[in-house]
Amino acid sequence: MNTQLILNYLSDLSENNNREWYHEHKAENKAANTEFEALIGALILRIGEFDSSVLHNEPKSLTFKLVRDTRFSHDKSPYNPAFRAHISSQGKLPVPVGYYLMIKPGGRSFLGGGLFADMFKEATAMVRNYIVQNGSELERIIQEPEFRKYFAVQGSALKNVPAGYDKSHPQSEYLKFKSWYLEYPLKDEELHDAEAFLAKAAGLFRIMKPFNDYLNRALTGFQMPAGR
Repeated sequence: MNTQLILNYLSDLSENNNREWYHEHKAENKAANTEFEALIGALILRIGEFDSSVLHNEPKSLTFKLVRDTRFSHDKSPYNPAFRAHISSQGKLPVPVGYYLMIKPGGRSFLGGGLFADMFKEATAMVRNYIVQNGSELERIIQEPEFRKYFAVQGSALKNVPAGYDKSHPQSEYLKFKSWYLEYPLKDEELHDAEAFLAKAAGLFRIMKPFNDYLNRALTGFQMPAGR
């Protein structure tokens, strides 16, 4: 797995973010994609050592396209110079939650987990309702020393506890959230050695697994809206 080839291609695309360059360098794109899929395949096996639910996935089915939707954006760059993948029991859909990797040179790469989907109001309500009933369990997970060493729960949040929820609930701060996710930033240097990266990523994903499991219990029965 040549992670340097991945970084080099994405760096070049970032500097030449136009359709002409992209189509002139299809061979480099294919080579970088091949390396990224190999990396994801190896990562699936590492994650599978503590979460066998992901082992059936094919790497190609977990990745996202480089093409950006620029219709409502001031930035008209046609491509997002990042390779991304979401590894879960049901593939790359945001629910159930799983393990996320984004490689984007310039110190913008990260490992992620949890629920990123602000647009799914039903999912947000399901998690809030679960926290109401199981708040102490969430607290135990996020207060584990190893968890706190690497992660803090993030997500867009309301200023106040939403209507219908107890403002004095012990986990009221988390009831304000619309998404609940984790991010661990990666320096480019941490991606140079593929084997060292895989070991680190698998170790961090293992630590975040109880948090993911908690959210997935909360999201039991959630159905993705049609067209997603």
